[in-house]
Amino acid sequence: MIIGIPKETAAGETRIPFIPDSVKRLTDQGADVHIETGLGDSLGIKDSDYEAVGAKVSNDRAALLSSADLVLRLRKPALEEVSQLKKGAIHVSFLNPFTDNDLVDAFAANNITAISMEMIPRTTRAQKMDALSSQASLAGYAMVILGAERMNKILPMMMTPAGTISPARVFVLGAGVAGLQAIATAKRLGARVDAFDVRPDTKEQIESLGGKYLEIDLGETGETSGGYAKELTEEQKKLQIEGQKKAIAQSDLVITTAQAMGGLRPAPRLVTKDMVEGMQPGSVIIDLAIESGGNVEGAVPGEEIEVNGVKVVGLENMPGRVAMNATQMYSSNMHNLILEYWDKEEKIFKLDLEDDILGGCVITHSGEIINEMTLKERSK
Repeated sequence: MIIGIPKETAAGETRIPFIPDSVKRLTDQGADVHIETGLGDSLGIKDSDYEAVGAKVSNDRAALLSSADLVLRLRKPALEEVSQLKKGAIHVSFLNPFTDNDLVDAFAANNITAISMEMIPRTTRAQKMDALSSQASLAGYAMVILGAERMNKILPMMMTPAGTISPARVFVLGAGVAGLQAIATAKRLGARVDAFDVRPDTKEQIESLGGKYLEIDLGETGETSGGYAKELTEEQKKLQIEGQKKAIAQSDLVITTAQAMGGLRPAPRLVTKDMVEGMQPGSVIIDLAIESGGNVEGAVPGEEIEVNGVKVVGLENMPGRVAMNATQMYSSNMHNLILEYWDKEEKIFKLDLEDDILGGCVITHSGEIINEMTLKERSK
């Protein structure tokens, strides 16, 4: 079995799918690993570093894709590259399976087994493979650092001979992995942190990190089996917006992180235009959900705009702002996934569709779409 790792080609992507340490984990198990020339260029990792751990380097991308039995990457492939893959091959990456129907159809039509890293179940056994969580955690950190740079004041309280500077106020919307990391980071930097999540059981987590939970009575709420918040009713959405208006108006930095798993539905609109206009000039809002529709009304994907002196940041790929660590974590998630199902004797990746992890993240197989959630969404 040949494992092929092509170079990432998405514009602005600074992360890579595999570092040499993870490649060594595979070659130590007898895997035949081929990488594309320049795979690690964005992080200053040389081809020779991969060769030193047993990988073969190819300067022919098309040949690499067509010969690999198992293709490992970070971003989803360009549609035209799917037909270049070897029939019956296994392809692993982030895929956006709920929104990119053409890509999923192409995998099925070309008899490719497609594994979506977004769909790794959030179970104890799968934690070491959960790339969505690892990348979200780094995004939460990066957002606070970005916000601190964009603000016109410091985060911590500071006592000086000239007087005392009050701590900045940070409000975090959404207490999933990214939100909790943002709370922890802002608190470590000395800010006063308030936070809200529609799942009441997040209150304890928020407070354990030093944040203050904003109490808004929405009635009965809950979460999905994957740990995501269930979609609110229209009445609940109105109650949430009203309840958080004051907190947003008082905040120097607002961070929004609310998204649906794998882009299952557009991100909820949590911050309205009038809320933005109600903030003090010099304040900053950062929208992590910008790539799935955005939580902030008026936020522009890939841009920073100003509304009445308030900076609204819609920059994409937050984990890519800390690319080395993001790559280390994704690479570890990947090699853990592969080694979980690696047969050292036969030197192959054994696809067990009855396994609870693979059963949740395999989207296409044997020319068909087999993922239940994907099929369910398509039937709506």
